[in-house]
Parts: sequence; C-alpha cells; structure tokens
Amino acid sequence: MQRYKSNETDFANLSRFTREEAWKNENDLVVLREETTNQNHGARPADRPLNEYLRYGFIALDKPQGPTSHEVVSWVRKMFNQERAGHSGTLDPLVSGVLPIGLGEGTKALSALLLGPKEYVAVARIHDSVPVEILNRTLGEFVGPIFQRPPQRSSVKRVTRTRVIYEQELLQQVGNILLLRVLCEAGTYIRKLIYDIGEVIVVGATMAELRRTRVCHIFEGELVRLHDLYEANEVFKESGDESKLRNLVRPIEDSVSFLKQVKIRDSAVESICQGAQLAVPGVLSFSRGLMKGDVVRIMSQKGELVAIGESKMDGSELSSSEHGIVTITRRVIMQPGTYPKMWKSKKEEVGTSDVSEELLKKSVLDTLEEREDAEV
Repeated sequence: MQRYKSNETDFANLSRFTREEAWKNENDLVVLREETTNQNHGARPADRPLNEYLRYGFIALDKPQGPTSHEVVSWVRKMFNQERAGHSGTLDPLVSGVLPIGLGEGTKALSALLLGPKEYVAVARIHDSVPVEILNRTLGEFVGPIFQRPPQRSSVKRVTRTRVIYEQELLQQVGNILLLRVLCEAGTYIRKLIYDIGEVIVVGATMAELRRTRVCHIFEGELVRLHDLYEANEVFKESGDESKLRNLVRPIEDSVSFLKQVKIRDSAVESICQGAQLAVPGVLSFSRGLMKGDVVRIMSQKGELVAIGESKMDGSELSSSEHGIVTITRRVIMQPGTYPKMWKSKKEEVGTSDVSEELLKKSVLDTLEEREDAEV
C-alpha cells in the first residue's frame, strides 16, 4: 500500500478523523470557568422533541446505484416533511456508498465534512496485461499531490487543479480486472484518476464500478438504507414509536464531532446566532491542542451545535487572555431565538431590557456600548 507522507497540512494526519480522535475532541477539554446552564432554553441533542430532532437531523445514508444524489435527497426530504435537505459530496447515479444528508438547519453544517478525506473502492479494467510490479509502481506515482482536470461531464468548471491522494492500494487482481482502494482529498475524480493511471501504463484503463466507503469520520459500517428509513417513519406514523427513527437519524452534532470544540456560556449563544464573533469572556472550555486557524465547532453547554468558526487564538493564548476575539463565526447553525438575548444595544434605552446588571457583566461582549458590531 502506498501512503502520502507530508508535514505541510494537518489533514495529511488521517488519525484525527478516527472515532478515537472525535472522543478526544469531546472529552479532553481545558476548562476556563464553570457555569450552570438554564434548562428552560435549548435541549440536549438527544432530548429534542422529534420535530426539532429531525430539523437538526443528520443521516449517514447508503446511496444505492440508480438514482441521482439529488433524487435521493428529495425522497428523504419529502419522507420527513422537511422544507429543505442537502447532501455533502455528489455521487453519480451508478456509484453507491456513503452520502451524508442533513435535514432542515442541519444542512448548514455539512460543508465541514469537506475538510476530511474520502475513501473509495473501485473496479477498474486495464485494456491489456501489465506486470503487477509496474502496476504497483504506477499507483505509487499517483500518491501525494496530483494535477487533475475534471471530466467533461462534471458539475464544476473544467480547470486543472491539485488534489491529494493520501493512500492507494491494489486489493486484488483477476486478469485485467483490478480492485483498488483510494483514500483522497475531497473533490478528487476517481474515474479520471483511473484514466490517468491507464495513460501512464500505456495500455489504458477505465472504471467499471465505484463505491464510496468513507467520508471524513463516517465509515461504511454505520450507514442507513433508504428502506430502513421508510420503515421507521411508517412505524412512527402508525404507532407513535420514535425509537427507530431516532436510531437511524442522528443529531447534526455527530457530523462535526471530528472538529475541535469551543464551549460557550448560555449568555453568548444568541449573539453567536446573530452572527457576532466569540470573545474570551464567552468561553467556558475548549479542546486541548487548539491552534490558530483551526476550524472549530462552537457548542452550547448542553452539547448543541451553535455555529462553525475559525480559531483566532491557540490554546495557550486563550488560557492567558481576558479579552480578544477567540473565533470568527463562519456558519451559524442554531436558529436565532433558541436562547434569549442577553445584551443591550446602543439604541435600546436604559431600563427597557430584562437583562440584569449581573447578567450584563457576565456577557461575552468586550465593549457593549463602544462597538457597533457586538463581539461575543
């Protein structure tokens, strides 16, 4: 098996996308301060009422061969009566495997999955016999950064771009039929990769079949089938039993569990939902090993995904600072109004707010009255 070795990017270290790393990001936290959460607002993801649970739902779907990714998402959206649904990483009609689907507000978090690698198992046909030594050597030449131009039938602009192949392995060969495993950067076209390999070995090669077996930290063994979703939904309609649905549809928080987290106090949540930036006073804890530039998940005390942001401080700086911006908010996930507003704007008159002076002191706003753009 050929592997890519590089110190240039964190994403070449594939271990960070394992379940063990997700557990570490969830539990190995640096605690700055402790605070009690208000049980009257928000809810633990698993405790959400079913309509809210589905609105922030995530499905690791096993897409079958035949329908397009768009058709599959449309069926799922209608099945659960959601206004919107989306997927991460389009699969061609004849390609099967991992298709992450977000429901409702959960669709906004799926872009984070593009940060991780994708794995495929492909059946390729070479057009003439080639010694296995030459095959393995050629596969090794296609490990690491490669130039690739999208095929003519693609949904992106056909310009040459760089993609990274992390691992490539010849699993089996029967005559001129090859079984390949490829672990690569998101946006890699496997059909074009096989075609290019065929050009190098001279005899040519074409892809016969393809299955996606992994997206980031989502593996083939945890996938849900369409008919299982349909059956669970029918059981709920007939008996009111939610258990099967809750087993198959997961909270959207599961889709970003591989990201390092920053946990915030209740008084900061609504400000983040309004697009404000997170400042030091709003942080309760953060993942050990936090680095400047990391894409992070901003979490409530109940474990709800509030937003996805970019870290502007590393862990040591955050631990020693009393002021300053911790993260830039890149994508708000939680619906505004889930938590109450805990700050007072310049235009509001003194005495018209229900927020007490004590709560205002606890607020994450660095300068409530001096800045037009609130920093949280």
